[in-house]
Amino acid sequence: MNFLIIDGVDITHSRLVDLTKLADQAKPFYDWVEAQFKSVVSMSQTLDEILQTAKPDEIQAAITHCYSVSRVSNLPLLFDGVGRSYPHNKACYYFFSWIIRDAPQQRLAPLIQRIVKNSGKRRLDAEVEAITKLICKYRADVKTFEWQAIREIIIDRLEGSRRSIKGHEKETIVRTALLMAIQSYYYQNGHYGKFSGIEIADTQIMVGNESFDVSINLMGASGNCEARILVPIKTRETEGGGHSHLFTRDITSAINSAKFDNPDDYLIVVIVAKNWSEREAENIRALVDHAAIFDQSPNQFTEFSSSEQEKLNNFFSSVFNGVYLRSNPVDTLPLGG
Repeated sequence: MNFLIIDGVDITHSRLVDLTKLADQAKPFYDWVEAQFKSVVSMSQTLDEILQTAKPDEIQAAITHCYSVSRVSNLPLLFDGVGRSYPHNKACYYFFSWIIRDAPQQRLAPLIQRIVKNSGKRRLDAEVEAITKLICKYRADVKTFEWQAIREIIIDRLEGSRRSIKGHEKETIVRTALLMAIQSYYYQNGHYGKFSGIEIADTQIMVGNESFDVSINLMGASGNCEARILVPIKTRETEGGGHSHLFTRDITSAINSAKFDNPDDYLIVVIVAKNWSEREAENIRALVDHAAIFDQSPNQFTEFSSSEQEKLNNFFSSVFNGVYLRSNPVDTLPLGG
């Protein structure tokens, strides 16, 4: 990363770079919503033009349609400030709320619940009706629903979300890179290749006795999980000596647990360590499906380099296309490398 230094003072705003990268990955969801609106209201205009001119019943029908396709394959993703994807219905609620109203969870959701209580309406019907009426009432004040304007709103919402979630800095950087790889493929193809959908767990998972910071379910046509992508994130604060041996032991333990649990799962290892053994790094690369290794101290790790991001994109592309070939499997790696 390039640091911005003035008279010895670092004024770098690395968080903005990360947030803009994350916000840009919401563009496929925006494009998908636009396509649904065009289909439902039979208009060829942009989403902005439709929202500005369509009748309330047309907007309500289009929003309802967006919610209703939750069981359809190849749906795009929307996510929070640390790159955790929302279930589809919640993604729709947040997206439409974000474009017309702040704080959908803290402020709007309790009001919708009161509507449900007073009217006896279904929660979904109350949500759609409230969002529709908000759009129609305030669209002249908002003036635009074009992507560039929505992008700024999403950046702001992601930042607010991130502030409320502490202790996930390194995980967030990795989740952003993973989302960029997934969304890059989806943006180009409109689907997830041989898989019908993607589910990204919002918390760590345990495999054996090892925790994996990020896990991605690759869904089959029947809605079952065909395979997982498991991602341990390993960082080392110190250099050399016995610390190096223990660090390698920690990594190999995670690899062994993943391979023993399900050899069909894919394993991506993200390692951030200054002056880690090149020999040990190459050993790890040979044993996992993909390794992103950064010769940095953890406090310097703020993003994937363009070259590492491209490698990650290519890996996901090969998996989605069904052309990724594993090398000869190794059941376990001796602890300690």
